[in-house]
Amino acid sequence: MICEIEKTQKASSYLSILLLLCLVCSVGCGASHADRAVSIRNAYYAGRLDAAIAHTELKGKEHDADVVKLNRAMVYLAAGEPAASEQLLREIRDRFDHHEDKTLIQKAAALATDDRKLPYAGEEYEKILIRTMLAISNMMYDGGDVNAYALQVTAKQQELLHSLQEKSKENELQVDLGILNRQMAVGSYFRAAILETSPLDYDDVQRCRVQVASWQPDFRDAKIDLARAETGRHSPAGHGVVYVITLVGKGPFKEEAVELPTTVSLLIADRILSAVGKYELPPNIAPVKVPVVVRSHQRIESVAVSEQGKVLGSTTTLMDISSLAVEQNRLQRNEVIARAVARRITKKGAVYAAKSGLAVQNSPEIDLLLTVAGVAWEFSERADTRCWSLLPDRIQVLRLELPVGQHQLDLSAHMRNGRLGNASPVSVDVQDGKTTFVLGVLPEDRVIGKVLTKIYR
Repeated sequence: MICEIEKTQKASSYLSILLLLCLVCSVGCGASHADRAVSIRNAYYAGRLDAAIAHTELKGKEHDADVVKLNRAMVYLAAGEPAASEQLLREIRDRFDHHEDKTLIQKAAALATDDRKLPYAGEEYEKILIRTMLAISNMMYDGGDVNAYALQVTAKQQELLHSLQEKSKENELQVDLGILNRQMAVGSYFRAAILETSPLDYDDVQRCRVQVASWQPDFRDAKIDLARAETGRHSPAGHGVVYVITLVGKGPFKEEAVELPTTVSLLIADRILSAVGKYELPPNIAPVKVPVVVRSHQRIESVAVSEQGKVLGSTTTLMDISSLAVEQNRLQRNEVIARAVARRITKKGAVYAAKSGLAVQNSPEIDLLLTVAGVAWEFSERADTRCWSLLPDRIQVLRLELPVGQHQLDLSAHMRNGRLGNASPVSVDVQDGKTTFVLGVLPEDRVIGKVLTKIYR
């Protein structure tokens, strides 16, 4: 009898400690990344880039390291350090590619906790944007790898579209991929911008311009660019080309939402459970917490480029990053809900197994403690809202043909009703038959950091 009492007391003490640890860990882990993301965004959008860098260098959890580095890469780019940005982005691109081979095993293990415990493997739109930002970073200091990066952008986009098409067939869903198709032009546009300086590459330039016009028919400059490519002309004699590339607006971010499981998500959850253990779907499933990508409120519409008070033109959207992110998240929502459902059922199953193993029918205290621990375990479940939170809302471009010489250009943020803030000056060297790239980051009403220029030779 004494042995049984001691056994019960030890089990109760042990489970109490486990419960306390569970609650402490769930509370402590939940807020750290979200708080840091808000701090980084606030500093970055205010133009306090030193403070933004400092926030990305704070020691954090290993599973958050890569998403923090993505944000640091954007701060480096805005601060005028494109080489440092490219180095970080290459590192994370390779690690995300490595995660793709391990994701299924790791995600099965995460059913006992939640996806926040996994190393961040990146959303599909983020993998596309890593390659896009690699092309831009390289363009602004070296230019030798822009063509390769741009090809990677298009390849990754096509991979995403193919994957979504296959999943839609598998789950018998009608999916409109039009929004995603319209964001595919960026890689071909950058390739054409690099290749058009050489007369030998004009067949490729023309193909790239055709792709841009086909994938994004509403792109303002598509027909003009294609017509020029068909003539094989870079610029008139005594002129050069200036590409103004702007990263405009505040990019998408994730927030937690509560969703009811759909019929499709329950079918996917059933497959997951069949693969990882002997669990069955109950007849009723309560709503679950999932991450939802949302678009930030935007003030800036475009960027006007002027010289000596004369407006030369305004940028137009080449890639709508927020639309890409929101649509991809919507199309993959059933899978996200399914994983949340599978996690809940796995946790319930583990609690029932523990009760069975400890024969709790003879010990109401342990039964109650396990029940409370199970509730706390489920309550600790939070949506994984980690994301690349310093992306712009849109990538916009403007192509200008200017006379040879030094030009003092002004970049100013505009909304539909007029200019938002003060203009940012940039000195641009235009060389005969050459292309000069200009990069500005304008999250809201002005340029933050430095306006970069680079002559492509």
